[in-house]
Amino acid sequence: MENKVYKIAILASGAGSNAKNLILDSRKDSNKVYKVELVITNNKDAGVINICHQLGVPCFLWKKDSFLSPDFLINSLKNNSIDYIILAGFLLKISDKIIENFPKKIINIHPSLLPKYGGNGMYGNKVHQAVLDNKEKESGITIHFVNEHYDEGEIISQKKISLNELETINSLRERINILEHEEFPKTLRLIFK
Repeated sequence: MENKVYKIAILASGAGSNAKNLILDSRKDSNKVYKVELVITNNKDAGVINICHQLGVPCFLWKKDSFLSPDFLINSLKNNSIDYIILAGFLLKISDKIIENFPKKIINIHPSLLPKYGGNGMYGNKVHQAVLDNKEKESGITIHFVNEHYDEGEIISQKKISLNELETINSLRERINILEHEEFPKTLRLIFK
């Protein structure tokens, strides 16, 4: 009996490195558990748009209002038989209505060890700066289900790295990005299997 291949939609707002990583991972011969069906962005200048064009993945631009009044979006996802929504650097809050329609089917990756350095406005370099300002000894990533509060959903997994006194925003961002690229696809494969 053949295993189910889960159809995912990725929501991304920025450069798209995690989206690209997941698209490429989903195409590996060894990975027959998920397929990236489409990508949605809220940013007309997002790098993820070019990545999708290069890799032949449908990419749609949705304005912020579409996420606030999400009926059309929900119907579009359901009409495309989307099983999971993956947030990969997506900066808008997911509406309660989308969460209700995809319970425990929306997964986010966050560049800190939640509950530290999460919440509204905490993303990217803002997180890394806060970690450094507070002289943390470690940082990492958190992969979690999305609920109605920013970065407060049930934690699926966390991975840590140790920091040193010479750490900069750039070095921390690069190390976290490498960790995200290693762990996000692995974690999704485990969930889908």
